[in-house]
Amino acid sequence: MRPMRAPPENAATAAALSLLSAQAVRTRAHRMLAVGLDDALPHFRVELDRLEATVDLVLAVTRASYPTLDVPFHSRWRHFAAGGEDRWTSLAAATHWPDRAARARTAVDLAVVSVLLDAGAGPDWAYVDPRTGARIGRSEGLALASFDMFARGAFSERPDEPLRAGGAALARLPYETLRRGFQVTDDNPLVAVDSRTDLLRRLGAVVTNAPHVFGRADVPRPGGLFDHLAGQAGGGSIAAGAILSALLHDMGAIWPSRLTLGGVALGDCWRHPALTSADATSGLMPLHKLSQWLAYSLIEPLQAAGVAVVDVEGLTGLAEYRNGGLFIDTGVLALRHPQDAGPAHDVSSTLVVEWRALTVALLDRLAESLRQRLGMDANALPLAKILQGGTWAAGRKLAYERADGAPPLRVISDGTVF
Repeated sequence: MRPMRAPPENAATAAALSLLSAQAVRTRAHRMLAVGLDDALPHFRVELDRLEATVDLVLAVTRASYPTLDVPFHSRWRHFAAGGEDRWTSLAAATHWPDRAARARTAVDLAVVSVLLDAGAGPDWAYVDPRTGARIGRSEGLALASFDMFARGAFSERPDEPLRAGGAALARLPYETLRRGFQVTDDNPLVAVDSRTDLLRRLGAVVTNAPHVFGRADVPRPGGLFDHLAGQAGGGSIAAGAILSALLHDMGAIWPSRLTLGGVALGDCWRHPALTSADATSGLMPLHKLSQWLAYSLIEPLQAAGVAVVDVEGLTGLAEYRNGGLFIDTGVLALRHPQDAGPAHDVSSTLVVEWRALTVALLDRLAESLRQRLGMDANALPLAKILQGGTWAAGRKLAYERADGAPPLRVISDGTVF
């Protein structure tokens, strides 16, 4: 028998690029769910008969916050309005903008930086809001801390223009800047604060080295992505999946060195033995949580600048611990080995990868059932609104009822995943 030869580099590269899309996330997540429904996963049993009760909870939580079901998209902009004050709207209204594009670049600067700082904060950290004195933890606290830093010009290279994030300034961001801005002390520890700084530094390097993407109308800055995306908007519209594609291809190098294939860094993509295939992607599960969270968060700046975003349903649900915790806490997902609820698990473990992939697929199932219940379609109630209404809020509600808001599984992360 002739020995098998490794596939050529271009074949491996093509295989890698096939994983950089929301469709790849959705397809493989549903493959994972299919294995789970056959009761063949190593870590979780799927109790699909409990899904309708979960739909009941999500609908009740949604109606409590949005009685008319006029739900906004799930995005970083919701967190900037924590406490009832919409800080971005107030800041933008008080600023003179030369045109809509200038405002959009600033909004994209803010969204990119804030989302990339949004991985789990840990249970012991909180941000004391200088305006109100309120102590705010987790995602909302991270949002307000990053917003206040941005408004003070912490990411700008121009003292006379604080409301920007410059590629050069990000590339040399001091560690102490983030520590100070996030009020990190021994008594107020933030998970992986230095890894977050490194992520922003890599963002600055990527932006600076790609002026054809990020510097079309200004010096290279994350907000230059607006001009790049607007340039792709044929007929004045762009698909949400195209936003994600730009993020994964043009910003993929920001992620820490994890899995690579054919010279392509795969980012938030992990191994799981259940996902076999005939090509070089066998055993790989892409999730791209922060990138999709960012794609959702870029929709509103684009729309405000006159660029229509279509096919929002092309993005997937987010594989993070609020959505995932919802399914564990309602019994849709049951640990095959209950003792796994005790120790912390590395984000690369098959248990965590399995949990996150099942979360994505189950969000699709839940969304379909919820729409049927309400007599609405995906255009009227897209997944982006169900997440906001919704699954994220319901997951958080159950987490605080069960304990102190912590997820049902503890995950060891580097501050750049979720």
